[in-house]
Amino acid sequence: MTRLIGAGRVTFAALAVPNFRRYFAGQSISLTGTWMQMAAQSWLVLTLTHSATALGGIVALQTLPVLLLGPYGGVVADRVDKRRLMVCLQIVMGVQALILGLLTVTGSVRVWEIGALAALLGLNNAFENPARQAFMLEMVGPENLRNAVSLNSVLVNVARSIGPAVGGVLIATVGTGVCFLFNSASFIAVVASLITLDRAAISPSRPSGREPGQLREGLRYVRRTPELAVPLVMMALVGCLAYEFQVTLPVMAREGLHVGATGFGFMTAAMGVGAVFGGLLVAAKGKTGLPMLVSAATAFGVVMLFASLAPNLPIELVALALTGGASISFMSSGNSTLQLGAAPGMRGRVMSLWFVAFQGSTPVGGPIVGWLMAAAGARAGLGLGALTCLLAALVGLLALRGAARRSAGASLPAGAR
Repeated sequence: MTRLIGAGRVTFAALAVPNFRRYFAGQSISLTGTWMQMAAQSWLVLTLTHSATALGGIVALQTLPVLLLGPYGGVVADRVDKRRLMVCLQIVMGVQALILGLLTVTGSVRVWEIGALAALLGLNNAFENPARQAFMLEMVGPENLRNAVSLNSVLVNVARSIGPAVGGVLIATVGTGVCFLFNSASFIAVVASLITLDRAAISPSRPSGREPGQLREGLRYVRRTPELAVPLVMMALVGCLAYEFQVTLPVMAREGLHVGATGFGFMTAAMGVGAVFGGLLVAAKGKTGLPMLVSAATAFGVVMLFASLAPNLPIELVALALTGGASISFMSSGNSTLQLGAAPGMRGRVMSLWFVAFQGSTPVGGPIVGWLMAAAGARAGLGLGALTCLLAALVGLLALRGAARRSAGASLPAGAR
């Protein structure tokens, strides 16, 4: 019993920080609504268009602002009070969900309106996510950062397991609009949690000021720091063609397995359940650094290949649960590696590049995956993601071997080189 209690304290160490507990509670409500909206939006687009390509285009519109403005979002995060910026942008996202919900409930929603609102959400994400990622360290400190990132990933995936499952039932009974309205209301919780944080317990980084060339400075910093550049390249590959589940899963449910909206909800939920267990394992025993990323990317590729070949829904749910666990291990380890490796004054810019690599690559990958599934079948999207993960693992492995050779060469006596 004592060992179990001790393990629990290690696994949930960051929750001992009062501010993180408050933030965690607000996020738990808001993220459930977010995942309901993501599932409902994908299903709504498919219902209106019957086109995987159109779905990929909507996802691209939502992430294109991240690709174009994400790095500048990191510059802004380094300049301003991150908590205040997050409050303002969370309110705007709540309004966006409300508008989409009202349009859908009244039956007047059009595909172009979904695209416009998706682009607005992406614009908010381009500035909110770098601030939120960098704010985590200010809230919990370096000793609890890895644990807090992992627990936050667990929370995201608990919401992923609950939100789409509930959303699938609501879509089948009362329609997609209710999902959007619930998400709008859920932003009240996260805004309230941010407003009521104990500011005295926050350790903000010193603002970087408003000097010209700060974006270029951040890019040069990453380029000359392999410990940051290689994980970013790996995430750019995986984010572009593997993390396209908004496109691949609804098409796989509808055309590959023929299981409908409820089956789609359970498929997304299965990924969430697997990610919860994977995230808890990372929180308790997780490591950071490039070797861990290589291992996680390899596992991610193998289980995604399994998911692409699953012949029926029960086997697919098992495969997607494993995929969720591997994906969260890769994401959490990479996030922590970058935050702990980045200089304080550069953290916002570094994390903005992480977000660009993760979601900003979707405008490229989303349409490619949608087109591939339209041409080669629903399973091709997951298969392409699997191959991309294995390619990312190879990139990381080559970087490790190169670093080992340089280290061995540097340790040799001058006459032996």
